[in-house]
Amino acid sequence: MHKPTLLISLFAMLTSVSGLAGCSGEEVAPPKEVGPTAEEATAFVKKANDDLKALWVAEAQASWEYETDITDAHEKVSSEKREATMAYLTTAIPEASKFLAVEGLDADTKRQLQLLRLAGTLPSPSDPEARKQLAEIATRMNGMYGKGEYCTGEGDKKICRDLGQLEEVLATDRDAAAQLEAWNGWHTVSPPMREDYAKFVELGNQGAKEIGFADMGELWRSGYDMPPAEFEADVDRLWKQVEPLYKDLHCYTRKRLNEKYGDAVVSKTGPIPAHLTGNMWAQTWEPLYPMLEPYPNEPDLDPGKELHEQNWEPKKMAQTAEGFFVGMGLDPLPQTFWERSMFVQPEGKEVVCHASAWDVTFNNDLRIKMCIKPTYDDLVTLHHELGHNYYYHAYYELPVLYQNGANDGFHEAIGDSIALSMTPSYLKQIGLVDEVSQSNESVVNYQMQVALSKIAFLPFGRMIDQWRWDVFSGKIPPEKYNQGWWDLRLKFQGIAPESPRDESYFDPGAKYHIPGNTPYMRYFLADILQFQFYKAMCDSSGYTGPLNQCSFFGSKEAGTKLNTMLKMGSSKPWPDALEAISGTRQADASAILEYFAPLQAYLKEQNASEQCGW
Repeated sequence: MHKPTLLISLFAMLTSVSGLAGCSGEEVAPPKEVGPTAEEATAFVKKANDDLKALWVAEAQASWEYETDITDAHEKVSSEKREATMAYLTTAIPEASKFLAVEGLDADTKRQLQLLRLAGTLPSPSDPEARKQLAEIATRMNGMYGKGEYCTGEGDKKICRDLGQLEEVLATDRDAAAQLEAWNGWHTVSPPMREDYAKFVELGNQGAKEIGFADMGELWRSGYDMPPAEFEADVDRLWKQVEPLYKDLHCYTRKRLNEKYGDAVVSKTGPIPAHLTGNMWAQTWEPLYPMLEPYPNEPDLDPGKELHEQNWEPKKMAQTAEGFFVGMGLDPLPQTFWERSMFVQPEGKEVVCHASAWDVTFNNDLRIKMCIKPTYDDLVTLHHELGHNYYYHAYYELPVLYQNGANDGFHEAIGDSIALSMTPSYLKQIGLVDEVSQSNESVVNYQMQVALSKIAFLPFGRMIDQWRWDVFSGKIPPEKYNQGWWDLRLKFQGIAPESPRDESYFDPGAKYHIPGNTPYMRYFLADILQFQFYKAMCDSSGYTGPLNQCSFFGSKEAGTKLNTMLKMGSSKPWPDALEAISGTRQADASAILEYFAPLQAYLKEQNASEQCGW
């Protein structure tokens, strides 16, 4: 009884004082609202780091379980953990925006608040039901892709092939009809995602608007330490630097494909058919090398053949990739990496074989998930994935908001810059090449192999997120998803389907990163940045010869440069990190052009009588 009486008495006193003040003619100012302080902002950031680490660890653990054993139960838990993170960010991100307006913030607190505002690529609506629906859709689409397969026949004669088996047809079977069937077969997996994806975009955009962005595309483009429009302009600048080299490669490749298949299959002047490049998405063209080899009489440089003949086991391939980093003076991977990683597809389980690198607990719990085959492509991929792992290892003691790359392109570029150093001389050192020739012919042959991966990829890396940016903004509406996809593929890649693909298809969903909601511009940026990193480490190692023949394997100086950048995580704007390794603050493609100068000269000579372009 005492507490209510006291409150009533206080209220009466305040009313009486207020009345007296009014009678005297003096105005009483309303209580002044006190905004958040810099100290409160710092405390908020500390708590957000603790909260997010707990949530992200729980989500990563559930995702690992799900992707290495796709079951309904694991899907449910993964969706729930994803939703829990979404729920937290729904309230934390507006709080971060509020604290960013506080005066007197120290630079460290301000940067972490900015990073928190941009945390996550899938902003969820504040409405719990909408948030739950978004999490379920995201998890369901991921599972649909992981379980995807193409089946023919019935009963005892029914044969089902997964993505890996269908890709094998594209890569090894030069029969155009068989390739087309495999290509069409995989693209039957994605139409059931179409309705889900449209709802996914709607809900994701709703979440983006609630935190102050026009749509998800603007949110994604805001993560590069510059205004979104400036970032788009920078991407266009980089693409214009490399576009002529791509068009030279496209022209040469189309000529050889036309010679192989004839005018009825491959036009002399039009786009390249999507099913003939040896890759499901025509994003890289390595399987075409035997057809495109510039100088067939040169010594055969085929490390993949040696990998197969020497029966390299998956673990040995991973250990070889680790050895490159250790040789540069970086730490060995922890023992738990070898105990917890998934190197092969487990028997009796459906898994997401798409290669990925993890730090499951954000505390040096490094792992990879990959169905490794004894191919040179998989050996390169291992270097790529371990690049992620070594980045995780370098920054895992930082606050979790800083446990990321300087920008997402940096994360993708690290391992690939190492792989560029896997020159013929290095491959001979590890027993995958018998002879090494430095003749111009051998150099051009080797560069062709690299270009079919790196240069062929550039326009694909450029267009994927252009499609999504246009979808998120409404420029490409749901009823034109497929048309918009193929319009952009034609514009950037000079690639087209064998026959028209109407809106009953959802061909974007046949690429993992669309249902998986992984932004893709990072891969385009990585293709540029890896050559900058590579050149910088070559310079650090003391190398002075042609860039394309440099291997900094074993250079502790190059390792020191690299690790200095890696340890920064995302604690500084990306130009600071770029400067730490390269001495320059602007992304630039000149190192690519320097690297491929011998090949480009060859291509221009071969294309002299061709009508290039499409």
